[in-house]
Amino acid sequence: MIEIDGSHGEGGGQILRTAISLAALTMRGVRITDIRSGRPKPGLKRQHMAGIELTGKMVDATIEGLELGSTEITFIPRERKAGTFYFDVGTAGSISLMLQAVLPAAVMAPESVEFHLRGGTDVKWSPPIDYLQEVFVEIVQQLGPEIKIEQKKRGHYPKGGGEVICHVSPVQILKTVTLVDFGELDRIEGLSHCVKLPHHVAERQAKAAESTIRESYNVPVDIKVESYTREMDKHLGPGSGIVLWAVSTTGNRLGADSLGEKGVPAERVGSKAAEQLVNELRTGKAIDSHLCDMIVPYLAIAQGESTIGITEITSHLITNLWTTRQLLGTYYELEGEVGQSGIVHIRGG
Repeated sequence: MIEIDGSHGEGGGQILRTAISLAALTMRGVRITDIRSGRPKPGLKRQHMAGIELTGKMVDATIEGLELGSTEITFIPRERKAGTFYFDVGTAGSISLMLQAVLPAAVMAPESVEFHLRGGTDVKWSPPIDYLQEVFVEIVQQLGPEIKIEQKKRGHYPKGGGEVICHVSPVQILKTVTLVDFGELDRIEGLSHCVKLPHHVAERQAKAAESTIRESYNVPVDIKVESYTREMDKHLGPGSGIVLWAVSTTGNRLGADSLGEKGVPAERVGSKAAEQLVNELRTGKAIDSHLCDMIVPYLAIAQGESTIGITEITSHLITNLWTTRQLLGTYYELEGEVGQSGIVHIRGG
């Protein structure tokens, strides 16, 4: 049984998700204590419980302490499973964070896996589903597995109701990658959306984003606009957002996003995402500040050494590197300081 201190570092949900993911992936039992002890409301929240429960189904795990507010949990995998899994996070619990927890085990499942998930697709403090589709999946597939994420319906806070289907064709061994420099910028793409709001909200987000981008880069910009007529809009509650991704001439991708909020002009939502993307691009590195921590569990089990250049060394990245070392004894070397761009070497296997 591997013991993990859930209060280490930032002491948030990231340690929990990564520890459970790696336990399921390696079929090793883990006990996590002091879960989210530094937060105003310590312990498990419903979206954490959802990710753990779904991951547990994939490996027929014995789970102790799975209850709201619990600060200690034991997770013991017993058998790898495949097939189709259904889960409703409830309200606007993040579907993206659920997928973060369960996908590392899914990419090495014995056979194909399909998830049918309900909850939040565009919510605070988690990557939008569009970002997973257009950036995360593109990078992870370079390691070998095939992942397809289909968004059937969006779900915004507080009502949720989003629907996502994720299909995974697993592999037995993950490849290593060397992705240090982003390369020459070829184009910028994106998707600006709104639901149960006037069409012009999504349009204004897109126009503001494009205008901000063109202040720094003279490349093709294609930001699609998604909205719904009153008759076609079956979403449970209003919301908007925009996801942008830059593509290099060699196919590398960097992403950025911004979520609409009550009282925040659509123009500010669009320009904020564009400013973030421009800042990511200026570093010249291949992996953005959102993806760098998400990809660590995969590189930690790839057969050999991977090297990635990251636009910003984040606390989430530091947390994930520490957690993989605790569970797997993973060797890594980090060049750079927190808040700056850097390079990470990870020896998996």
